[in-house]
Amino acid sequence: MINLKTKYLGFELKNPLVVSAGPLCKELDNLKKMEDAHASAIVLHSLFEEQIDLEGQNLDEGVWQSSEVSAEAQSYYPDLDTKSAFGPQEYLNHIRKAKKSLGIPVIASLNGVSKGGWTKYAKLMQEAGADALELNIYYLATDPEVSSADIENRYIELVKDVKKNVSIPVAVKLAPYFSSMANMGKRIDQAGADALVLFNRFYQPDFDLETLEAVPRLVLSRSSELTLRLHWVAMLYGKIKADMAVTGGVHVAEDVVKSMMAGGKVTMTTSALLEQGIGYLHVLENHLVDWMDKHEYESIRQMQGSMSYKNVAHPAAFERANYMKVLNSYSLGLPVR
Repeated sequence: MINLKTKYLGFELKNPLVVSAGPLCKELDNLKKMEDAHASAIVLHSLFEEQIDLEGQNLDEGVWQSSEVSAEAQSYYPDLDTKSAFGPQEYLNHIRKAKKSLGIPVIASLNGVSKGGWTKYAKLMQEAGADALELNIYYLATDPEVSSADIENRYIELVKDVKKNVSIPVAVKLAPYFSSMANMGKRIDQAGADALVLFNRFYQPDFDLETLEAVPRLVLSRSSELTLRLHWVAMLYGKIKADMAVTGGVHVAEDVVKSMMAGGKVTMTTSALLEQGIGYLHVLENHLVDWMDKHEYESIRQMQGSMSYKNVAHPAAFERANYMKVLNSYSLGLPVR
């Protein structure tokens, strides 16, 4: 009997298939369908601090002042006139209803910008019954006077502050845009994060040449995006205590297998469900079992970290050698092996 169980954020999960934060998670009926399709946990759609603290018109005017925005956040922008969608009470009620209806862990997602905002809403989410909290941190530095060290310290202080104010497990969802991703992962781990979610996906707005306006452009993920996640999960495995979740580019069973072998505890997906439907979770689980049976794996835990960099003495040298091999193989017209 193949054992799909894994442990994430202290929870014993029946499989590594977790639904990531996204628009599908806004409807209670969808959450029930996800559980029926064998999702092991669900991350609810994010509560954005801007939805609460800013008037709709002010938010609309300031949306494109940054050169990048969260892909998930874009789903809120067209409906700025519906102010009820921007208050925290609806979100907190959604947590309560989800907890009452589901038997799997419900993870609340918070995307904040101010220190006070993070802690206030983190507490409210815990009080509403969330099993865990995912901090969806995104801050784009547009001020040339703000240093990378300043930004990194802001992240660390946010994590420490939230951890001091809640007792439920806290995962931190990051973008990969740090000059030293390995060091940043270690610092967030030391700040008390129970898990790292790698990586957030962001979209730059495109230009409409007819209206001369910046417009959102939403593109769903593809399996080709998975390699960046695999790289850093494999690099950090064994070097931090926090669990790691792989998100972005998880579409087929082989993507799940690779993520586990890199060192992930769970995989998270939304794009595949938007394309294939919520029922695809069960299909993905069945394909995962078939792959494991064919390749004689008895459990998920057996493969976790098996292809990580934990046993590589000099990771930087290994990366350099791989880089050279790839370029040389391409220039010679030979397949990369």
